[in-house]
Amino acid sequence: MSPRAGGHVIALDVGGTFTDVALVHEASGRLWVAKTPTTPRDPGDGFIAGIDKALRLAGVEAAALRHVLHGTTTATNAILEGKGAATGLLTTTGFRYVLEIGRHDIPRRANMFAWVKPARPVPPELIFEIDGRVSVDGEELEPLDDAAVRAAARHLREAGVDSIAVCFLHSYANAAHERRAASLLRDEHPGCAVSLSSEVLPVFREFERSMGTVLNAYVQPLVGRYVARLEERLRPHGISAPLSIMKSNGGVIGAHVVRTQAIHTALSGPAAGVIGARRIGEAAGFADLISVDVGGTSADVCLVRGGEAEVTVEGHVGAWPLHVPMIDIHTIGAGGGSIARVTEDGTLTVGPESAGAQPGPVCYGAGGEDPTVTDAHLVLGRIPSHLLGGEIALDVERARRAIEERVARPLGLTLAAAAQGILDIVNNNMVGALRLVSVERGYDPRDFVLVPFGGAGPLHGADLAALLGMRTVVVPRHPGVLSTLGLLGTEVRNDYARTHLQKPPDYDLGAVAAVYAELERRAQAWLAAEGVEPAARRVTRLADLRYRHQGFELTVPWPERDLTVDALIAGFHERHRRLYTYALADAPVEIVTLRVAAAGRVRRFTLPRLGRRNPSRAPSARRRVYFAGGGWTACPCIERERLGVGAVVRGPAIVEQLDATTVVPPQHRAIVDRVGNLLVRRTS
Repeated sequence: MSPRAGGHVIALDVGGTFTDVALVHEASGRLWVAKTPTTPRDPGDGFIAGIDKALRLAGVEAAALRHVLHGTTTATNAILEGKGAATGLLTTTGFRYVLEIGRHDIPRRANMFAWVKPARPVPPELIFEIDGRVSVDGEELEPLDDAAVRAAARHLREAGVDSIAVCFLHSYANAAHERRAASLLRDEHPGCAVSLSSEVLPVFREFERSMGTVLNAYVQPLVGRYVARLEERLRPHGISAPLSIMKSNGGVIGAHVVRTQAIHTALSGPAAGVIGARRIGEAAGFADLISVDVGGTSADVCLVRGGEAEVTVEGHVGAWPLHVPMIDIHTIGAGGGSIARVTEDGTLTVGPESAGAQPGPVCYGAGGEDPTVTDAHLVLGRIPSHLLGGEIALDVERARRAIEERVARPLGLTLAAAAQGILDIVNNNMVGALRLVSVERGYDPRDFVLVPFGGAGPLHGADLAALLGMRTVVVPRHPGVLSTLGLLGTEVRNDYARTHLQKPPDYDLGAVAAVYAELERRAQAWLAAEGVEPAARRVTRLADLRYRHQGFELTVPWPERDLTVDALIAGFHERHRRLYTYALADAPVEIVTLRVAAAGRVRRFTLPRLGRRNPSRAPSARRRVYFAGGGWTACPCIERERLGVGAVVRGPAIVEQLDATTVVPPQHRAIVDRVGNLLVRRTS
């Protein structure tokens, strides 16, 4: 995976509305960024168009590319839209209805009397019980029924099911039965895709392990075909560089690995944005930050503390639990394309439904009829009449008519008040997400800086910070393409785990050491295969702990290589206290699952410093902009490219650039730091 020195590396993030691109020259660090419309029918079209556009900007040939990095939402969209492959499941006798039973809880905001359990990705008629049993310690109690596996394979083949999940009881302790079943399946059903729980999620809890394995099988053919098509389309363009995909845990893996670990890309794009925000915070001197990535369809929120984003193993994608390691990101349906509607009882709602890339906001003139957040910004003068340097013209009159007819008139408001109401509601929705990752987890948002990015993030950043009492907003130099900068600076990363229950007081540390040794052997072998030099590798031990009789675990680092448990348990108590306000210092603590995180750096990307100093800060234009509480103001509009290190922008002002627009409200001031970030703070 290591690119050759002196070449170029390109990163692409395919979003709901735009495909973001960043191209860097490795030797000099020179950077080019671009955006191109996403092509929903075939995202590969926008992907290739983005590469071509960036290469033209840089004036380099396709052969100069040494590495192609990609963040994708293919797996996420397939799960959310129910458009995955027809999937079958082989499970241990007695567990046919494990998916249907699930957990006896309902979504947090659902009405317990009206909520209906969603249809499972695999119906019971495509689930086959197989005799054979392994104990919790990995001992074979009953041999696998080979004939039953072969019969299930034939049935699935005849039913046209080409993706099969295998999840046998306690296979995390002994995977022999699952491996044998995979061999038999491929023998009877050549060409089928097989997902084994012992490879996808080798931990206990049958529902979550079964669901994770099923979801991997559900998206594996789709993601595999998508990645294969991208590789095929790169070759005719003269690009022989390897393709790597962003994982949900904040690392990248080769395209060949994605074909069998498709589910690990479920939060690929948002994870890249968090890595980029972390780098921005580091460059600006802030280790504690909250990132908010506001795009066309959604807003992704994440808390970074001490320079590290939290990684969770208890995530969700849509209605389903997904217990693979992923950056702890909370997503809500709030973006530039979020649709504003007045309900029958006269309530104004914004989102989660989005106009997306097609037809898009009303002002795009592509057939959209419902007003959106972008339309509200345009009507209030907060964004210019052209985007992407003039490539996309916006129709302000269409936007005004839509808001007037569908929001202002039904509510008896002026046009400006209706548009401002749309922004106030979407801001309130995003504040709820910011509180969830901070206040509800024991953190005061006032102790953090806010890093807004994405095409719409800087439009909302100062307002969100004011609502939460946050003192500093850091707007990246390239906020609209920050996810691609995260891709350029990420590491290769993979995670390994095995449930290995240890009960106090007689912890078998010898057995624990043996499991860690096996996990680390696999991690080192993978890092070597990815081309990571030994000096650039980092292997970290973690463990899932719980109090005896507790129904959930917390993941904490194992800080000592000698495997003493005192520091481990102290870390667990502290984490429990921070999350739940108390710790049971005298209660027995169980070690449940052992984990190893493997990471390695194969390239170095440093944010380039801003070379301009003592720039002209004269506004390039003025236009009328509406601010809540202040009304219409003749506001200076400043080209960000004209701002050098130390430049000061006093609000009210609008700072415009190719990939985003930043609003500096009244009584705020922005200053440019050494790498081009805008540090926005309130002055009174």
